[in-house]
Parts: sequence; C-alpha cells; structure tokens
Amino acid sequence: MTKEMEFFSFLMEQYAAYKQTTANKILTILEEKKLTNRVFGMYERYHVEALQNAFDDIDSMIAG
Repeated sequence: MTKEMEFFSFLMEQYAAYKQTTANKILTILEEKKLTNRVFGMYERYHVEALQNAFDDIDSMIAG
C-alpha cells in the first residue's frame, strides 16, 4: 500500500469519526459527488496540516 493510500484510509476513518458516521458512508458521498480522486490527490497538503484543516476542506467540497 502506498503512503498516499495509507493516509487516505486514515483520513477517511478520522473524518468519519469527526462526522459520527462510517468511512463507507463518507466514501459513498465522495463518490456520488465525484470528489474521491480530488481528496486523494490532496495528500501533499493534507498530511502536513492539522486534520481539522482537511476536515474543513472536505466539508467545503461536499457542500460545494
């Protein structure tokens, strides 16, 4: 597993906990909105920032 995939999995689990749901439900939302690749591609930014910044960004994209 690549470091990007490991982090993406971690991010999805943490974001799901933050939203009090499951990672599968979050992934379904991202897939429906065609955001999965965009979030995955943000590895360089998200892995060096506070997770809350990533959460806020994902919230914004979903609301988009």
